[in-house]
Amino acid sequence: MNHWLIKSEPNAFSLDDLKRNKREPWDGVRNYQARNFMRDDMRVGDKVFFYHSNCAEPGIVGLAKVASKPYPDPTQFDPDDSHFDPKSRRDNPRWILVDMAYVRTLKRTISLRELKDCPELADFALVRKGNRLSVMPVDKADWDFILGLE
Repeated sequence: MNHWLIKSEPNAFSLDDLKRNKREPWDGVRNYQARNFMRDDMRVGDKVFFYHSNCAEPGIVGLAKVASKPYPDPTQFDPDDSHFDPKSRRDNPRWILVDMAYVRTLKRTISLRELKDCPELADFALVRKGNRLSVMPVDKADWDFILGLE
């Protein structure tokens, strides 16, 4: 089993939205490395941290799980969608997604500031400067440590 962190701006799609919907396609990812993680490495049942970014208190707010095998992101084919990609073709889709399912809300937000202050997480991709990936792997040791902060 793998462990992941997915980022979303809560004004675009929040953990509460996932809780209400129960399951949602993780669409609109337009970074090749993040796409490759979803396409090549995510497996149904993998555990996921849900992270709110670009908000008053960025941080990990809940848990989700991968709920589907990878499949083409339909937004890439919709010219009316902000994630439309005119270079992608149905017979050779450029962008892939997986469905995410709600698991639970954390007892409290584990803030980015708190994560950065933990020397145990010095190698955790989220706390390193310049990291902009919306989907990233999480070491099992980092996963366990972060859950212990709750």
